[in-house]
Amino acid sequence: MPQNVLLIQSESPDAAAIRDALNSWGRFEVEWLERCTDGVKRLENVGGGQKQAGPAAIMLDLDLVDSQGIETFDRIYDVAPQIPILVLSADRDEAIAIVAVQRGAQDYLLKPRVNDYLLLKALTNMLERAAISEALFEEKERAQVTLNSIGDGVISTDSKGSVTYLNLVAERMTGWSRKEAIGHPFYEVFRTTDTSTDGPLPDPMLLAIRRNKPVGLSPNCMLIRRDGHAAAVEDSVAPIHDRRGAVTGAVMVFHDVSVARALSFRMSHLAQHDSLTDLPNRVLFDDRLTQAMAMARRLGQHLAVLFLDLDRFKHVNDSLGHAVGDRLLRSVAQRLLGCVRSSDTVSRQGGDEFVILLPGLTQPVQATITAEKVLVALRAVHRIDQHELYISASLGVVTYPGDGSTSETLMKHADCAMYQAKENGRDNFQFFVPEMNARASERQSVELGLRLALVKKEFQLNYQPKINLETGAIMGAEALIRWRHPERGLLGPIHFIAVAEDSGLIVPIGRWVLREACRQARAWQDAGLPRLRMAINISAVELRSKGFVAGVRTALAETGIQADCLELELTETFLMQDSKSTADVLHALRNIGVHLALDDFGTGYSSLSYLKRFPIDTLKIDQSFVRDLTTDASDASIVSAVISMGKSLNMRVVAEGIETTEQLDYLRRKICPEGQGYYFSRPVGAGEFAQLLQAP
Repeated sequence: MPQNVLLIQSESPDAAAIRDALNSWGRFEVEWLERCTDGVKRLENVGGGQKQAGPAAIMLDLDLVDSQGIETFDRIYDVAPQIPILVLSADRDEAIAIVAVQRGAQDYLLKPRVNDYLLLKALTNMLERAAISEALFEEKERAQVTLNSIGDGVISTDSKGSVTYLNLVAERMTGWSRKEAIGHPFYEVFRTTDTSTDGPLPDPMLLAIRRNKPVGLSPNCMLIRRDGHAAAVEDSVAPIHDRRGAVTGAVMVFHDVSVARALSFRMSHLAQHDSLTDLPNRVLFDDRLTQAMAMARRLGQHLAVLFLDLDRFKHVNDSLGHAVGDRLLRSVAQRLLGCVRSSDTVSRQGGDEFVILLPGLTQPVQATITAEKVLVALRAVHRIDQHELYISASLGVVTYPGDGSTSETLMKHADCAMYQAKENGRDNFQFFVPEMNARASERQSVELGLRLALVKKEFQLNYQPKINLETGAIMGAEALIRWRHPERGLLGPIHFIAVAEDSGLIVPIGRWVLREACRQARAWQDAGLPRLRMAINISAVELRSKGFVAGVRTALAETGIQADCLELELTETFLMQDSKSTADVLHALRNIGVHLALDDFGTGYSSLSYLKRFPIDTLKIDQSFVRDLTTDASDASIVSAVISMGKSLNMRVVAEGIETTEQLDYLRRKICPEGQGYYFSRPVGAGEFAQLLQAP
């Protein structure tokens, strides 16, 4: 939700520019007042009840029609000292702006030097500092509240053993109020006896102070409350030190045995169960797997392990936050439990990885039934608040004793099979076969190579022209990444993009592609070549990464390319993944001026409702339809329908994969506006593409 910013600035081009800039980012909602008096009135109305909500920040021009200089700041700060203020000042008044900062302003900007980048940076930094300051204050208050809210008693003393503090639990358990206890010797307030001897116990506070190390009460300690009531307690005592390391006192944390026993039971449970889903964790699962293997050996049975990894779960966390991600994991856990027998074990291994143990199988193929049930169960929509989330999983399946004789081997092979399922398109399961070990090693090698490629700058971009099918003119270029592998030569994306997405490396790689493509487009313009639109393929992982929209804005600003010269291509599958969050991202990009294209149209979850909901500019007909349109009537009908639909929706249509004259003639007859493919040109380097632009 946008944060409210109160802009107090007299009518001027500067004020209009600041207001427009803040509104355009989509992160702020600007409330604009021109007079200091109006600002004071607005801020006096901040508060509960019928009063207005306060702004998250104030941007204050020191030079207003009814107030000037430091007086302007003082008037606003007096009524709203709790709201961070960013001062706007003329160059000549910088000294006054500095005084305002000394009196409580968070920062200042000189108006003649303000640009969108500095404005966003200053405002964002100011809000972050304010949040940190508020958090520190809350932390101090929380510590006090915590000490009075925890179930344990807390008592502290000075170096002589006199009481300096009791929390509420300590007051209740000793029968002494804090006011009464302060200044009394600890042994008077905390009276104890040893139940084994009925004799007194040494003062643990003085022991901790004298020894300068933590000590504990006797296991037979009994606390005698002021009214004579007795309760068995356990405690720990530690010395308190000043900054120089000198002992200044001691602190005791204590509780009764019943609380300790309950806590011990709970801790034992947590040690073996996942705190989020309450499923058995890795430790308990390993124990159950070991026992199940021993039982299978004795009875001559089989067991199966299903290693499950959620597909693209990171996108949910990145776009909707960890709270929604955690609730989705709990939903997944419940569905997994609904797919298994009471004798089976469902475990969360961490992150979005789950493992299912199926003991007591007579035939390994029985694991297939459970795997299929899991895939079906997870595909159904997960409703989390207002979000409708679609998620799938990749499963690796191993059986005992066929796929390994130890638990470590079984888990390793199940992991290999899971990655094979991902490579086979996700949302499926694969049984382990020995060849998968080699593929797993290859995948690790590719991931390591990609990390080195980023450092060694082994990537390059090739460019394929987009052609106006009526005139033959080049209208745009699609940037396509290549990897100059030091041993395998030039590799296309099919050899490494899947690994990049799964490992998260697609985000830094994508940032490089975006910046390099924008830089090249600007270089062509500077060389006097025709202005064209640069298209870049963007994965769902990139779009859902934090700061993607800001990164696009920065790339445009730093390279100097106009926003309408950039087109981002995404797939239909991305639109299905939490449409509300998707719409927010796409509209933010569209507000910048960037064009959006739907790549491989017709191969995913095509829906007119998505075309209506999202700000799509271009439909790209997938090459699988173009390839056979002259021989397959169904493909021809689909191509014709997409072209007509694009015209009706006022969208550009680009046909991919044009390779023959017959395909081109058909598309021209159907008045398809643009196309690309080997018929016109293969993807080429920047220099060769420049020659294509210069050709008559």
